[in-house]
Amino acid sequence: GFAARGAGAAAARGATWRAGWPAWARAMSDEVAAAQSAAPQAETIFDKIVRKEIPAKIAYEDDRCLAFHDVNPQAPKHVLVIPKVRGNLSQLSKAEEEDKDLLGHLLLAARTVAKQEGLADDGFRIVINDGANGCQSVYHLHLHVLGGRQLSWPPG
Repeated sequence: GFAARGAGAAAARGATWRAGWPAWARAMSDEVAAAQSAAPQAETIFDKIVRKEIPAKIAYEDDRCLAFHDVNPQAPKHVLVIPKVRGNLSQLSKAEEEDKDLLGHLLLAARTVAKQEGLADDGFRIVINDGANGCQSVYHLHLHVLGGRQLSWPPG
């Protein structure tokens, strides 16, 4: 598809093929490439952030989840909400019936983050990417809380 053609063209032109693209298109292309090359792992960067081995700008934390600002924001406000213990939740499609309480908790935590970030009055978006075609680049379930500007539709 598009990513494969773009990658081949990039190699042929010394990886400068995106130089004239708008910033949002370059960012989307980078995310697609990361998702296409990602694979489930025993440990992810998010596990290290939960253990405070990697610094992050924490937005919210409780006993079950952690929320932190994305290092590559796609909106003026972009916070990730993750379960502290990943378990079988590498992605939403792996969720089981016993995960419903945690999944609900993550959504309520995302709402709390949106309020704290000043997004509740004007609106915000919650996104969960699942698998390569869903543009998931880290296989540890995470909710994106996006806002701070008018978001477009459809999203991708």
